[in-house]
Amino acid sequence: MPNPTKIVIDCSTGIEEIIELTDAEIAEMTYAAELAAEKKAEEDAKAASDATAKAALLVKLGITADEAKLLLA
Repeated sequence: MPNPTKIVIDCSTGIEEIIELTDAEIAEMTYAAELAAEKKAEEDAKAASDATAKAALLVKLGITADEAKLLLA
């Protein structure tokens, strides 16, 4: 499988050049993708936790989400 490539365009001449990424660039992209996936997983877990806590609070208060919105409006 060939290495990923990048396109470099010289704006002053309009010349396009396709260049293979270096191992360092590939490693950097892989690391950034892993960080992004980790951050997304953390955000998803927090959103799920918040939704669970909100639902539990509504049950405890004995009101619906629409009723809570009315109270907070």
